[in-house]
Amino acid sequence: MKIRIEWSYKTPKGQETIFSSEEMPAEMALVIAEDLERTGRSKNILFVDGFDSSWTVKEMKAYLKGIETEPHNVVVYFDGGYERLTRKAGLGCVIYYEQNGKSYRLKANTTFDSLISNNESEYAALYFCLQELEYLEVHHLPVRFLGDSRIVINGMTNEWPVAEEQLTPWISRIEKKIAEMGIQPEYNSIPRKANAEADKLATQAMNGIKIAAAAEVIA
Repeated sequence: MKIRIEWSYKTPKGQETIFSSEEMPAEMALVIAEDLERTGRSKNILFVDGFDSSWTVKEMKAYLKGIETEPHNVVVYFDGGYERLTRKAGLGCVIYYEQNGKSYRLKANTTFDSLISNNESEYAALYFCLQELEYLEVHHLPVRFLGDSRIVINGMTNEWPVAEEQLTPWISRIEKKIAEMGIQPEYNSIPRKANAEADKLATQAMNGIKIAAAAEVIA
């Protein structure tokens, strides 16, 4: 999770102002905030995320300690493939996360029948990723979703109108699932090349190759 620090600073002569930092990982922000506290001149230190939720230093310490044993710092790559003649879709999902001080990567794919467009397969892939997050027991955390479908990314952020009627129910299902899980989503569009892992999984699914595996990522 990325947050910014906000604090007030008072000089020995009583002059006071308020500072705000750039966004940074929560763990780094906590180290800096504790150092600011040691100066004795920084007061009212708060951590603020992209959704304007705020924590005190004590609350942030408790939060970070509480998520150590749960999946956190979650990043999701999704992609959908579609065969027009068979109306069969392949859905690919790659989830990177941290847990108990280690980094992991989960790869999963599946197929979906009776879809009518590649755009629909992309939305189905995003929903499939939410199901995988649910299996991991990811909840009440910020999650980054990365995909190469601008239709999906801009559709989920309401930047583009939804032109295909069959996509609207998918958006509703995704938003409902996200609300149920308490996820704070961040959607980012990436080049197709950067989404190669999820794309490969979607293609493998359409070719009858099922993948479901998690492994530790060694730096």
